[in-house]
Amino acid sequence: MTLRADVPLIFERSTPGRRGYRLPELDVPETPLEELIPQEYLRTEPPALPEVSELEVVRHYTQLPRRNHGVDVGFYPLGSCTMKYNPRVHEDLVSLPGLSAIHPYQPEETVQGALELIYNLSEHLAAIAGLAKTSLQPAAGAHGELSGLMVIKAYHNHRGEGHRTEMLVPDSAHGTNPASCAMVGYKVVEVPSNERGGVDVEALKKLVGPNTAGLMLTNPNTLGLFDENICQIAQIVHEAGGLLYYDGANANAIMGVVRPGDTGFDVVHFNLHKTFSTPHGGGGPGAGPIVVSEKLAPFLPGPVVQKDGDQFRLVMPEHSVGRVRSFYGNFLVYAKAYAYILSHGPQGLREVSATAVLNANYVMNKLKDVFELPYERICMHEFVLSGSHLKKYGVRTLDLAKRLSDYGFHAPTVYFPLIVDEAIMIEPTETEAKSTLDEFIEVMRQIAEEAKENPEMLTSAPHNTPVKRVDEARAARHPVLRWKPEASGEQ
Repeated sequence: MTLRADVPLIFERSTPGRRGYRLPELDVPETPLEELIPQEYLRTEPPALPEVSELEVVRHYTQLPRRNHGVDVGFYPLGSCTMKYNPRVHEDLVSLPGLSAIHPYQPEETVQGALELIYNLSEHLAAIAGLAKTSLQPAAGAHGELSGLMVIKAYHNHRGEGHRTEMLVPDSAHGTNPASCAMVGYKVVEVPSNERGGVDVEALKKLVGPNTAGLMLTNPNTLGLFDENICQIAQIVHEAGGLLYYDGANANAIMGVVRPGDTGFDVVHFNLHKTFSTPHGGGGPGAGPIVVSEKLAPFLPGPVVQKDGDQFRLVMPEHSVGRVRSFYGNFLVYAKAYAYILSHGPQGLREVSATAVLNANYVMNKLKDVFELPYERICMHEFVLSGSHLKKYGVRTLDLAKRLSDYGFHAPTVYFPLIVDEAIMIEPTETEAKSTLDEFIEVMRQIAEEAKENPEMLTSAPHNTPVKRVDEARAARHPVLRWKPEASGEQ
């Protein structure tokens, strides 16, 4: 459903004297406000609030969320973000009092069920990663990156190798990778891609050395391509004394199929809020637990849950980097992820990945004749096209993204990864039906024709959304985050 762009805002509905409710007259003596509130805190003029009825208020707040796009509204092919539908049963699950009403200050013996859930989830994630031990503390993917790099740094320092201050990062990496490295104090060394979209092995050989702390890698990478040389890459880094960090943002492509630990990775983070069923977006809540090899387990953030006979208890690893989150992390996110893993089982998780990969390859092959495909390869869960050929019509990828809104689709990720000109990064996910994918394909093809025949249709888009095209540079530099009476003409 497309909302009218002219739906009035609540202040524009204001009519002097209109009220939603009137309190009854006081039947007790009225105490002057000055006796209750110090004079300096009292208003001298009434607040500039709208005068509206209760019905208008209800309609206003009901209409507001309908202006937003989300996975419950339509297709959300936001590459690298895995914006898939998450089962509503998990929302019911985490509302159960035994999960929602407990408190982190409770004694351990009163929350054994919660600790068991944390322990079991940790074990499942370790099995999926092909590694030894898990810390659930990190609250998001980038937080997991930071925590994992802290573990790597603590490991090297413990071994007397504090001189290892360089972290290798591919040029196709997520932007959070170099940012996390800088936060930990590492120098970022960029590794170029080869003609197949993977790490340039020969360049890697020249970049590793005695100062190498490790390599951060997403596999499949942000091009949606599985690195064919991953085992050789791991060997090169390990022989140089470095460790391998796995950015788990793209784990939706490999669950149950490939275990990162089996290909040489020492640290893995998972985005529970992407891959394992927590609603994604809006700033959280999230969870980015890290899983590590046996030799790194003593350095994990804590506390972690250990099983001691029939009891579960919280302990700090021997050489822990300390807490990275208050209490034990986002517990209700854990509960949803645990339910997701149990409901799918090993075969179900494998089918999730297989379907995501199938959907991505289907869409890619249906669009590669009207958009440029930089890497002619079978993709994984996502793929990257280029809209550079549209520039000759005066149209850019951003214009295509804006036009998609007119058709009820959220735009893909655009201009990322940076190594592809006019990049269009599409991730269909496994939860979308073929009919939805076909509708999206048809719209994308139609927009490609519009770019040739009527480019103005794209360069002025969107046309039928509540908010039209904005000056994005100005919006970023001078955001207007609240309504002001003087800005709307209200006094």
